[in-house]
Amino acid sequence: MMRRDRLVLAATLTAIFSADLYFILLPKLWNMGQGSGESCPCILDNLTLPGHFGLATPWLSNGTFVSPLDGTAPDPTDGGSKLGRLFAHPLYNIQTPVLGLEEKLLQAEQLMDYYRRKVSRWERHMKVYNEVAAASNITVTEHKVTFDPEASWLKYHLGINRYALYTRNDPAIPQLLHDMQALTVINADYTQDEKALKGACDCTQVVKPSGHHLKLALKMQNFGKAMFKPMRQQRDKETPEDFFYFVDLQRHNAEIAAFHLDRVLDFRRVPPVVGRLVNITGEVLQVSRNEDLRSVFFTSPANNTCFFAKCLYVCKTEYAVCGSPDLLEGSLSAYLPGLSIAPRISIPNPWIRSYTFTGREEWEVNPFYCDTIKQLYPYNSGNRLLNIIDMSIFDFLMGNMDRHHYEIFTKFGDDGFLLHFDNARGFGKHSHDEMSILAPLSQCCMIKRSTLLRLQLLSRLQYRLSDVMRESLQGDPLQPVLTEPHLLALDRRLQKVLRVVQRCVRRLGEAEVVTKDFINSTEKPHTAWQAATQRNEAR
Repeated sequence: MMRRDRLVLAATLTAIFSADLYFILLPKLWNMGQGSGESCPCILDNLTLPGHFGLATPWLSNGTFVSPLDGTAPDPTDGGSKLGRLFAHPLYNIQTPVLGLEEKLLQAEQLMDYYRRKVSRWERHMKVYNEVAAASNITVTEHKVTFDPEASWLKYHLGINRYALYTRNDPAIPQLLHDMQALTVINADYTQDEKALKGACDCTQVVKPSGHHLKLALKMQNFGKAMFKPMRQQRDKETPEDFFYFVDLQRHNAEIAAFHLDRVLDFRRVPPVVGRLVNITGEVLQVSRNEDLRSVFFTSPANNTCFFAKCLYVCKTEYAVCGSPDLLEGSLSAYLPGLSIAPRISIPNPWIRSYTFTGREEWEVNPFYCDTIKQLYPYNSGNRLLNIIDMSIFDFLMGNMDRHHYEIFTKFGDDGFLLHFDNARGFGKHSHDEMSILAPLSQCCMIKRSTLLRLQLLSRLQYRLSDVMRESLQGDPLQPVLTEPHLLALDRRLQKVLRVVQRCVRRLGEAEVVTKDFINSTEKPHTAWQAATQRNEAR
């Protein structure tokens, strides 16, 4: 009798559980799977609101409110532009504070006067040079300089402000990209840092100076200026496993892709970059007035025009880059305003790598390293540390391990944004994700709310990061800029960033991890000496 009662009870419980599973649990799991369209469960539940694509309506600490979405999520299969939908999203239309005179880097009258003087000086120098060249039977192609106050590069310089290098909808940026890949080049020269080397390089150094990178300064017909980095590596080639990050080749397509990634993330801290096919005979050799540069050109056995760096340890033909026979693709990065009118300072990254074959920095062995950094000026208040973490996320997504310094405009002080310069060592390995690049995020467990919300958005099917990057890069003349494995690696790495944030929130709570934007600095060092002392002690 007892055995039969147990069987009846077991059969009843089994029927109840089966009904609950079939009619309640399975429909819920099915709806979750169908509704999210996501493969990663790491989106933070406490940062989501129903009806807003899973995103909370963001507030900025300055009181700016972004109105909630009034429609449903667009269908990702409708054939429309994912990039267009992304930039139309409220997260990409957050209003920044009203810009006063002190929030702008330069004033129009100041900038125009500065460049008119430079153009006059340039014309005087060219007149003297051309007379000497004619007397010496040196052939130099002459081009007339046209200074246009409405030039796109001038508008770009005038648009730089405390928060970014350009505004989201600045019409000068697409025009500047077009001008850099279309305007006539009137002069080619070494960059200032390479000139400082004067060809004298120490071959015993592990980290080679910039002469190793073969970069040139090109001046356009409207007096705009761009840095040219030639193609050194084919797009489908990965960085060899045995290469240290500090001897890796610099990739022109990485510079181009970094600009687009920075724009998609809405950082806007990378100067505009575009690809261009450069005739290195007609647009470099024949317009250059620098005899050192002209002397490193030669014709290869295949009858291609080639050149190499002046630095002694790469002063060999096997280190040269060659056209086909004259055309060579490369990246053109818009120059920032000159240091005499817009001073910048270079600051060591607190998470700098050792740049030796065997050494390791403190952050690599001390998991509590960030606790020390948080006590030091200027990372103990304001946005500086949060901006470092933004930069580490940016670098991790493209696999860039070579962020040894960062630069800021001195006018904006501690609250200014960080310039994301020199990204040519990114996108080297699509098959490897270097988690140590995320050390600032994983050790400090801090992230801007706006950054996190945009990362969440880019992890969703209708705004998938690889898709919007692919679409954005299609506008570059050298497309395809990235191979498909590199694009897919962006999605994989984005999920890993979100998992790091999720672990931090589980351990510390959202209030400790997710931080409002636009925090004002509240602490200053008593003296410049004290600030330097604190930084040295941290090292």
